[in-house]
Amino acid sequence: MKPFTQHTGQVYPFDRANIDTDAILPKQYLKSIRKFGYADWLFDDLRYLDSGDVTTPIAERRKNPDFMLNQPEYQCSTVLLARDNFGCGSSREHAVWALRDYGFKVVLAPSFADIFYNNCFKNGLLPIALPPKVVDDLFSLAATAKLTISVDLVSKMICADTHQWQFDIDESRRANLLAGLDEISITLASADLICSFEKTLKDDEPWLFQTID
Repeated sequence: MKPFTQHTGQVYPFDRANIDTDAILPKQYLKSIRKFGYADWLFDDLRYLDSGDVTTPIAERRKNPDFMLNQPEYQCSTVLLARDNFGCGSSREHAVWALRDYGFKVVLAPSFADIFYNNCFKNGLLPIALPPKVVDDLFSLAATAKLTISVDLVSKMICADTHQWQFDIDESRRANLLAGLDEISITLASADLICSFEKTLKDDEPWLFQTID
């Protein structure tokens, strides 16, 4: 996982609350166990007029012109701005994979579903919970022009236009993102200790390692 220190990007203002993981990535696309390759199906039911079509090639599917993410001025967005309870519903990690694969680096909302929130940190996507008033202000800024913001994880600051906001984040999660560490990387950092423990255990209690025919 790449370290996350700072990101500057365009905001996609998705003015809806309670966006669940099935809306982010519908169940039709959960058959694959790969961790990459879901960008084309992000927000499938909203993004396409032939939603849920798993047989037609992406290039031939009919895009919904009314969905803002299909409009040219928003297609390069990397910061998603939403309302309360983003990522609710099922625990599918695929939803985070789809957001990441599309190119989103940061998700801003007043609140997140717990499992979705945890999955974001495992995949290098930064979810930031902000006070509702701050979210309202960001939506107001995004309504008048293409909004570009900077998110600095080192200083825990968000800058947009002439505005600045501080945000809170768990320090252990912040440290892991800054270092580019997921749970596997953290475990591997203690590989020598794990190997030493296993060797000692095998010497002291060898019957635990016997093969049963």
